[in-house]
Amino acid sequence: MKTDSLSRTPGLLRLASQFYALTKPRVVQLIVFCAVIGMFLARPGLPRWRPLLFATLGIWLVASAAAAFNCVVEQKIDAAMRRTAWRPSATGELTSAPILLFSGVLCALGMLLLYTQVNPLTMWLTFGTFIGYAVIYTVLLKPATPQNIVIGGASGAMPPVLGWAAMTNSVSPEALMLFLIIFLWTPPHFWALALYRTEDYRKSGLPMLPVTHGSEYTRLQVLLYTVLLTAVSLMPWAMHAAGLIYAASALALGAVFIAYAWQLRRNYSDALARSMFRYSIVYLSLLFAAMLVDHYLPL
Repeated sequence: MKTDSLSRTPGLLRLASQFYALTKPRVVQLIVFCAVIGMFLARPGLPRWRPLLFATLGIWLVASAAAAFNCVVEQKIDAAMRRTAWRPSATGELTSAPILLFSGVLCALGMLLLYTQVNPLTMWLTFGTFIGYAVIYTVLLKPATPQNIVIGGASGAMPPVLGWAAMTNSVSPEALMLFLIIFLWTPPHFWALALYRTEDYRKSGLPMLPVTHGSEYTRLQVLLYTVLLTAVSLMPWAMHAAGLIYAASALALGAVFIAYAWQLRRNYSDALARSMFRYSIVYLSLLFAAMLVDHYLPL
């Protein structure tokens, strides 16, 4: 369907749509959302509009650049997998050179905005996140170890830290708690996807956990990480960085997440794994939204 929609788009608009598709908009939207929540949580009251605006734009540009770079590195892998074979990089409609140029321009613009309009700390942290995802995770870890998602999750967990640094020019323990929540969320989120896409990953040659250790072991890991995530998600409340609204939300959202993981462990089906993957995105979005509500309406 995505391929058909791109092919029906004429001329320059089609080309723009192809480049936009390489930025993985849905993934980047969640990244930017978590970063913005970090900006709002960093200080009492509303954040200043100027760093909020430019930090959001800068982080979005660099995250999009990392996604496009990832498409270049994984052209052959994407072509072997049904869920990614439609990407213009995988089909050959866009070659590596223009994609790398596009990625470089986005990254440079984002870093320039962060350095000149926000602060150098945010720029360097964002650039480090780019290197962590585009190079350390994509090039080195992903093809080398089934723990790629766990180790590489450090890059994906950085957005709220970036947002916090944009507002305070520092990284506090509260920001690191947000980092830890996303870090522990990443394995059950991604392994749920990998479970119902195991054959795709096997054909691609990537050593994803369901391929190297099997479905049963992966489902156990999903359950353990989900339980640990739910416990850690209560840290902001336990450390008096959040109130009862957040605590109740974290418990309720975590209970549903654990229920999914428990069912996945006992009665696996691709449909259930797909549902858990989708819920994991809802879980993180609602958890961070609850933090925001609690920040301004504490109980």
